[in-house]
Amino acid sequence: MQANHTASDSVFAIGDLQGCAPSYRELLAKLPADAPLRFVGDLVNRGPASLETLRAVKAMAPRARTVLGNHDIHLLAVAAGVRKKGKSDTLDDILNAPDCEDLLTWLRHQPLAIKEDNFLIVHAGVLPQWTANQVIDLAHEVEAELRGPNWQGLLADIFGNEADRWDDGLRGIERHRVIVNALTRLRFCSADGVMDLKTKEGLGKAPAGVMPWFDVPGRRTADTTVVCGHWSTLGLVMRPDLMALDTGCVWGGQLTAARLARDPGDRTVIQVDCPQYSDPFA
Repeated sequence: MQANHTASDSVFAIGDLQGCAPSYRELLAKLPADAPLRFVGDLVNRGPASLETLRAVKAMAPRARTVLGNHDIHLLAVAAGVRKKGKSDTLDDILNAPDCEDLLTWLRHQPLAIKEDNFLIVHAGVLPQWTANQVIDLAHEVEAELRGPNWQGLLADIFGNEADRWDDGLRGIERHRVIVNALTRLRFCSADGVMDLKTKEGLGKAPAGVMPWFDVPGRRTADTTVVCGHWSTLGLVMRPDLMALDTGCVWGGQLTAARLARDPGDRTVIQVDCPQYSDPFA
């Protein structure tokens, strides 16, 4: 019997780069030369070469597409003057670059979610109440603000753990904050979708009453393969409904690329070992 193929079969998704340009160059050399690439966000920060990484991904359009991660949004907020740099940030090379404005304009025009065939690409996760199409619609709401004239104002108010659950009646900044927190920061939530945005450890460290977002019973994206990063302590996960690709490159782990395929057995996985650029316990 002939296998069913889709347009995504030649596409490779790549885990969090976080400014690790040398590892990215090494991985890229191992991939098919014309393969479309999809990045799960966090292109920048903590690694040694955020500027080079951002330039490289931008230059590969339209072959390459990316969603925004929490570190990418943090960079935009720092550049807008509405958020302070963290002690572990490695963003100065971008902020001082002659093409900084062009890079930031390009970055804030990138999506928070991408849907291709039966794959939904986000940085972190999705709430159990949302369908895949709803995720795209909600992402568009925030993207419109981020691309508009008041993008600095959005970023001034978007950070924070409050408004930790979805309600269709949410409006304004609370609505946008829930969307951004889910798509760029989510790891654990309760069965009814209340987000725990503090716990960063792996599966064995889940506090009472919460579970990984992808294990919530009745999750409405369970019929879609969600492709994500963000969770380095989770590591590589390959299930029919999940491709988790953050394998801790910046922490001295690996940088991972995987071919988009519905069947985990058909997902070619390519990895490179990475130097440790940042200490997770610092």
